[in-house]
Amino acid sequence: MDKVEAKGLLEAAVAELRAKSRVELERLIGSPDAYEVQGKSGKTYQMEKQAFWDDKKGQDLRILVSIDDGGWRAFFPTTESFIMAPNGSFVGE
Repeated sequence: MDKVEAKGLLEAAVAELRAKSRVELERLIGSPDAYEVQGKSGKTYQMEKQAFWDDKKGQDLRILVSIDDGGWRAFFPTTESFIMAPNGSFVGE
């Protein structure tokens, strides 16, 4: 896996999600979005976006994005996450 390329794709996906509203992100709860994305090198990666309550339903929402190349890295994907509070602010930032 090209770690630099994968990290760039991952960061782009996270930035896209951070621009969404809380309501839009809540739609990922129980319905993860898994798909393939192709890097500039032509390499295909698997990406997954998911959301779940960080503690209690209706409170902080954790968004997790992972990427791997379908090989052994699928067992240890590269991940990024963030937490959104009920008011739409980002927790811990």
